[in-house]
Amino acid sequence: MTTPHEPIDAGLAAAQEALVRHMTAGGPLPPGFDADAVHAAAVAILRKRAGAAARAWPRLATAYGPGWTEAFTAWAAERPTRGSLHDAWDFALARRDALPPPAAWELALAETRWAYDGDAPPRRRTVAVRRVPGGYAVQVRGRTRVFGKARAGDRQTRPGNPSSHYGLDQ
Repeated sequence: MTTPHEPIDAGLAAAQEALVRHMTAGGPLPPGFDADAVHAAAVAILRKRAGAAARAWPRLATAYGPGWTEAFTAWAAERPTRGSLHDAWDFALARRDALPPPAAWELALAETRWAYDGDAPPRRRTVAVRRVPGGYAVQVRGRTRVFGKARAGDRQTRPGNPSSHYGLDQ
């Protein structure tokens, strides 16, 4: 640990930065590091990111079944983390047209409550309408209703329902 009076080793700091970039965003491996050990650590970090994203967006992860970790880590390997909420949302947006119905449902409900363009932090919407598998989701001032032939188990009925937030209030 350095004190305010100790000089910082610029070479060490640059090597550490390059190592983190390699492990979290697919940057080149800096010289002097064991490639196998670094690869094992990078894979562990990606799997941890997949688990955190699955907790933030459970229907998205469940829709991919046992292939979730592989699909997410392949996508995330070249992207720096932006936090589990953003990582999962960006993953869903990148695959919007091919999402399985439960994942499309989760994305649509999130988009009725939040405006998110992939860059700026999500902002609450006052009013929104989104298509969901089997119907439409309408959100007015924080209350979302689903109309159509959607499954009853997928309907959000109480604003206080923790599953209605999909981790977006965190």
